[in-house]
Amino acid sequence: MLHYPKIPGSKNAPLQRCVAFEKYDGTNLHWDWDRDFGWHAFGTRRDSFNLTEEGIDQFRQRHAHLAECVALFYETLAEPLEQIFREQADYKREQSCTAFAEFFGPNSFAGLHQAADPKELRLFDVATESSGLLGPARFVDDFAGLPIARVVYQGKLTGKFADDVRQGKYDIDEGVVCKGGGDGEAHWMVKIKTDAYLARLKLAFAERWEDYWE
Repeated sequence: MLHYPKIPGSKNAPLQRCVAFEKYDGTNLHWDWDRDFGWHAFGTRRDSFNLTEEGIDQFRQRHAHLAECVALFYETLAEPLEQIFREQADYKREQSCTAFAEFFGPNSFAGLHQAADPKELRLFDVATESSGLLGPARFVDDFAGLPIARVVYQGKLTGKFADDVRQGKYDIDEGVVCKGGGDGEAHWMVKIKTDAYLARLKLAFAERWEDYWE
């Protein structure tokens, strides 16, 4: 089961209005909240654990390189998110919500994290029981006061914008995720990566294969 959908490339992207968020080179984590039980589960895109002492231990055994994420979540996102879910009118009717955040450090690359690096969590999506993933405009309006993914661009998705991203004309490393649609509308996402990042990735995997065969 995928807890967050796979994001396609921009080849068949709709040329519609979007919000483009910076795409961070980290690990996608989800955090599940319930009105009766509070924060109760978490995990990666592909697994989930109870947010209990036993569940956290199990998570750390499977994902040792992500061990810092739980403490970081409680330090930065847990309380302000819960306050929004409990107090803002649009969320008071929701029984459950899920927050999605990217875990990374300054030297994280291709899903690998450096133990000595300071880490951060950037909120990049929220899903509610009634609406699923929020539309990008609502997400920015409701959660702009928290550490969310940086908004790089708002406007029509065009070939020129995609080319500018690939050529490094924005202050980004990996790339962007463009999101369109809204609550009650078709929600779509596409990713655009910089040429420089793809070159680094290609080189890194080539070196890993060399090490393997040697």
